Amino acid sequence: MRKLALSDEILMSVEKPARYIGGEVNAVMKEKEGVDIRFAMCFPDVYEIGMSHLGIQILYDMFNQREDIWCERVYSPWTDMDRVLRERKIPLFALESQDPVKDFDFLGITIQYEMCYTNILQVLDLAQIPLKAGERTKEHPFVIGGGPCAYNPEPLADFFDLFYIGEGETQYFHLMDVYKIWKESGAPREAFLKQAAQVPGIYVPSLYDVEYHEDGTIRSMHPNCPEAPAQVKKQIVMDVTDTFYPKKPVVPYIKATQDRVVLEIQRGCIRGCRFCQAGMLYRPTRERDLSMLKEYAKEMLKNTGYEEISLSSLSSSDYSKLGELVEFLIGECGAKGVNISLPSLRIDAFSLDVMGKVQDVKKSSLTFAPEAGSQRLRNVINKGLTEEMILEGAGQAFEGGWNRVKLYFMLGLPTENEEDMKGIAWLAEKIAERYYDVPKEQRNKKCQIVVSTSFFVPKPFTPFQWAQMCTKEEFLHRAYVVNHEIKEQKNKKSIKYNWHEADVTVLEGILARGDRRIGPAIQRAYEKGCLFDSWSEWFQNERWLEAFAECGTDMDFYTTRERALDEIFPWDFIDIGVSRRFLEKEWKRAHEETVTPNCRQNCSGCGAASFGGGVCYEHQD
Repeated sequence: MRKLALSDEILMSVEKPARYIGGEVNAVMKEKEGVDIRFAMCFPDVYEIGMSHLGIQILYDMFNQREDIWCERVYSPWTDMDRVLRERKIPLFALESQDPVKDFDFLGITIQYEMCYTNILQVLDLAQIPLKAGERTKEHPFVIGGGPCAYNPEPLADFFDLFYIGEGETQYFHLMDVYKIWKESGAPREAFLKQAAQVPGIYVPSLYDVEYHEDGTIRSMHPNCPEAPAQVKKQIVMDVTDTFYPKKPVVPYIKATQDRVVLEIQRGCIRGCRFCQAGMLYRPTRERDLSMLKEYAKEMLKNTGYEEISLSSLSSSDYSKLGELVEFLIGECGAKGVNISLPSLRIDAFSLDVMGKVQDVKKSSLTFAPEAGSQRLRNVINKGLTEEMILEGAGQAFEGGWNRVKLYFMLGLPTENEEDMKGIAWLAEKIAERYYDVPKEQRNKKCQIVVSTSFFVPKPFTPFQWAQMCTKEEFLHRAYVVNHEIKEQKNKKSIKYNWHEADVTVLEGILARGDRRIGPAIQRAYEKGCLFDSWSEWFQNERWLEAFAECGTDMDFYTTRERALDEIFPWDFIDIGVSRRFLEKEWKRAHEETVTPNCRQNCSGCGAASFGGGVCYEHQD
């Protein structure tokens, strides 16, 4: 019987004690004496969100297939447990063994969004690991980060020993083998870091120096030892069929955010939206084989008991065998009462047909993401969606029995003007009108249109990485324009409008495009009590502003300043396969309001073909 790290008294005093006890179905248990490497895999947010993350599920399964590695899970303790661990000086522990994280060989942290940065410091602090990498000794685990935010690792450079750039399935075992040899050698900690830097895709911040111009921009970034490469190349899996994928994901005791089997059908996206970081980072598009997906769907449903299966992809409609896969799942799931979820679909005739098959009588709401209110601005962002397509899709949906539509837009996009903002309200009105065009006897109650706007943040490795951000006041003015215009529409009672918090967006912009000089401000914000910044009830903007002021950080330098084309970015040392030349070309095409075709229509020469597979080679004999 496992001994829990926490007493019954403590567990009964906090919300959802199941977050901290482990022992779930399919959790992997090993004898710690029988393994050479202990790896704590952390999602720096609360358990329910972390348990929904597919990347960790894949790596957890992959690591544990090796007999010499035991991978366990760690999540950010919620605020009530955080308080208890500090007061009683209980070190943060991993779920499976309940052992302290500080006793492990590695602490791996996935960095999915910028607003979890203070939670990363919380995890280190509660684990009793020094916050700064330079203060750790051989007694401490190596802290390694990965995930989308690792593509600009510089704001977190002080806190991590290493970063893994790319998909973990390719080089992690190589890194573990290097570690085993180092561990046996008894060499100093720095020796492993230099050896690790020679593994493809591994970035060790301490092995690089940065110099700045007087105006604060970067003059140069270069290795300070021969072991570190000048460029770190993204690692990706080219054959996504013959690779690791969990047949037995861990099933939580409590409801997770995504309480279902997740089947990843492809990686990457062919579309090339100019605001979208994932669309550039995960190129080229690679599809999983249909027979593999069928097999895994059956196995995962059998091994978990879930009553829902979701197809995961950046753009599910673009998976070439979607129709066949859905037909199979309907046959497999229908009789067993298992729901099929199809997120990220384009709303066209094919997709509506597919959705009509999986959503029986009770039709849930449909989601459209036009992103911009006018055709001009949709061309600027390369959305590849016309008003005709949107209205046609909406019309077919309404005739098919749907009456609820969610519309997603961004405010603050490059070149946006007042007409583009008002265009959001006008498009919502046209969709409402399209609903009332359907004969009354065919309509399903009143039409409900929910318009949501987020504020635009220019992200690294996108054509918009040169763009300036709006100020908080400019963002709020834009939301006011949209709100006012919606209230002027004939069908305003059918339209509801929500918008994001501007303060959070400004902070996200600083963290997304920051360099290593903002590390002290992140630490200061954490020391002031900032935690769970992505949770609106816990976000404390005033404390962040104080932290930036105390550290002498010029916030506008990272947000509202437009970048020159030749400026060196903090992330320029990373090679993602997509060339800077291509991104520059797309930035210019955006200002020309010119659309670039998707990858299946025409190759635009982005550079991802250098990986030697995926969509780039689909039509080659």
